[in-house]
Amino acid sequence: MNKIDFEFYELIKKLELLTTEEIYLNIKNKYLQISEEIKNNIENFLNNFSFWGKLSYKDNCFEEIENVSDFFKQNLDNLVKLYEDLKDYKSKKTLLAILMNYYYYDFNILNEVKNNCYKHYFDLDLVKSDKQTIFIDVGSYIGDSIEDFLDCFNDEYNKIYCYEVTDSSLAILKDKFTLNKNIIIKNKALYDKNTTLNLNISNIDNSANLVIESQGEIAAVKLDEDIKDKVGIIKMDIEGSEQKALMGAQKHIKNDTPTLLISVYHGFEDLIKIPQMIKKINNNYDFYLRYYGGNIFPTEIVLIAIKKDKDN
Repeated sequence: MNKIDFEFYELIKKLELLTTEEIYLNIKNKYLQISEEIKNNIENFLNNFSFWGKLSYKDNCFEEIENVSDFFKQNLDNLVKLYEDLKDYKSKKTLLAILMNYYYYDFNILNEVKNNCYKHYFDLDLVKSDKQTIFIDVGSYIGDSIEDFLDCFNDEYNKIYCYEVTDSSLAILKDKFTLNKNIIIKNKALYDKNTTLNLNISNIDNSANLVIESQGEIAAVKLDEDIKDKVGIIKMDIEGSEQKALMGAQKHIKNDTPTLLISVYHGFEDLIKIPQMIKKINNNYDFYLRYYGGNIFPTEIVLIAIKKDKDN
């Protein structure tokens, strides 16, 4: 057993022996001991979004810490299973770093696992493309992931489908890519059913806009019905709607086994539920975790699911 394994199983063992209330008090006490500047940075970030819970030590509000404590106590077996499903030690250390940050506010290990070698999503040791690849970019924003894809693979693809619903982002996408006939821009959300949704505009940035399940003007479709061609790569970063969109792509995931590049940080349980969901649809995947966020609070966590190599 190496140090990464040892530290992971030691943390799980400790959490098994503690009650939810004890876990909460331990995390809270550690939080109160960090510097005022870091506490303010964490709170300013968390309180701008609705994914993790509110946090304000001056107001004695520790909802986010309560949510972390519940997540730990309800998912210890699931965390062990996820750890053991991960195929390399970079992934295992990434999961350990996330959990150490949640429990100890360990900023150093989170900084150690940040993937600075490759473009966001496109770890070239794992992700491959060729002339037949159809790449689905779900939550294209202003095309930064498409530009990274093109930097990595140049013309080694067939088509790119961009799904985006924010008008200002769509305008930028069209300005960048309208001359490339192999990049198709779709003003649609991907979901688990064909419907219409509302768009909740973020005060922070258009990349954080949320679709809301209520009657609205945003067209939402299932990927299985919108794209009939064989799909090679699917990337998703859609502010918490990833599970819904994956349910609408079940046929492609089952039949095509595309490489999946899925954001798993919009809520603590995404880290558990999304790989479970993918395995239930198609058990022919190997799983990896990569981290592209900062060292204060874990965001930009990407689950990479790759078709199993029959030779292994």
